[in-house]
Amino acid sequence: METPQKHSLPTWQKIVDEWVHTVGVRYFSELTNLGILMEEVGELARIMVRRFGDQSFKPGETEDLADEMADVLFVLLCLANQTGVDLATALTRNLEKKTNRDKIRHRTNPKLQASLD
Repeated sequence: METPQKHSLPTWQKIVDEWVHTVGVRYFSELTNLGILMEEVGELARIMVRRFGDQSFKPGETEDLADEMADVLFVLLCLANQTGVDLATALTRNLEKKTNRDKIRHRTNPKLQASLD
């Protein structure tokens, strides 16, 4: 298996697919992976709330924000592979959509302008 370094999104999709079929044996069902994704997002939210919000960490609670983000991304890559989604293409289209839709809206949003002062 290729040693992960800095790779493109399509390469990461291939690396995850290879890992699933060698180390993980096979993909969990799409619905199971959706549940796992929700769990991982919850773990990420827990750290964000404690680090940037008003709650404090409990004794022994882990604080590895990067690891939790990577867990979310891993499961999302699994779901993309399972459902035939090319995430690089989807992300490019999504950014174009957001740019066309929001290029003026955000610049004229008084709530965002107030934070620039």
